Amino acid sequence: MPPRHRLLAVLVAVVWGVNFLAIHTSLAQFPPFFLVALRFVLIAIPTVIFVPRPHVPLRWLVGYGLGFGVAQFTFLYAGMAAGMPTGLASLVLQASAPFTLVLGALLLREQVSGRQWLGIAVAVAGMAVVGFARAQAAALVPFLLVLAGALGWAFGNLSSRLAKPDNPLQLTLWMSVVVPVPMLALSLAVEGPGRIAASLSTAFGASAVPAWVGLAYTCVIGTAVGSGIWTWLLARHPAGVVAPFSMLVPVAGLLTAGLVLGEVPGRLELVGGAVVVAGVLIGSGIRLWSRRRGESDPGDAGGAKLQSEVSVGVGGGEEDGA
Repeated sequence: MPPRHRLLAVLVAVVWGVNFLAIHTSLAQFPPFFLVALRFVLIAIPTVIFVPRPHVPLRWLVGYGLGFGVAQFTFLYAGMAAGMPTGLASLVLQASAPFTLVLGALLLREQVSGRQWLGIAVAVAGMAVVGFARAQAAALVPFLLVLAGALGWAFGNLSSRLAKPDNPLQLTLWMSVVVPVPMLALSLAVEGPGRIAASLSTAFGASAVPAWVGLAYTCVIGTAVGSGIWTWLLARHPAGVVAPFSMLVPVAGLLTAGLVLGEVPGRLELVGGAVVVAGVLIGSGIRLWSRRRGESDPGDAGGAKLQSEVSVGVGGGEEDGA
């Protein structure tokens, strides 16, 4: 991979890491479920007008939207609104990778190698450490909500895999069409018209500008720019070369939250997070160094493909990330 392409991959990881800060900012103005609906309405409208519909079975498009869009972001936004630290949310969402491996084995009868099971075990151990640390801080529920979001992302990955899109970015964008109606219904049922109206009544004042900037960042930079560049890179390089850069997303998320919000994860959380990332790398079958520079291991093609599916749009892009 040329240096310029490496820089682009790092840029995307930083964009997706910062996306969690953008979500945090928007949640200060809008209720979480209504914010998810609003986010995907803003993506869906230009998608329907300008992007051709992907040639995939409708059931997998809907399944991808319900898993990746509705389930992931319902729990992620709810967890962050309930107090999950922004940086840690970017880290815990990495659990989608081992979840995808397990669900693929159970539901699609996919073969899982011994190394992948080891990666799952390591990642689960890391999550247990983070969960224990959050329980000690009386913040276990937000952690479990974000973890459920990672599980929703994993179900979305299965639908994406079964859809077998010719153009993954088209599927990513059209998935947004599925999300607004169920999320608006959920928002009306759970958050209520009063809370939605209250957020909109102050949404056009100066105090709401950061929320709109965060929402614009999530839709335009995180989704259109981030996912677009990532898909462009995957079309030009082996997945095993591109996918490891996604491991920089939680690093960027933690650093951004620390610099802007003053969040400082505890030692146990940092240790657990490092173990989770190590487990994801092991389970994905990715080698950071190969015999020849820039060469991926052909035997790891399946794991690298999985990690590329999991990492596209982490936390913000729509084959997303957030």
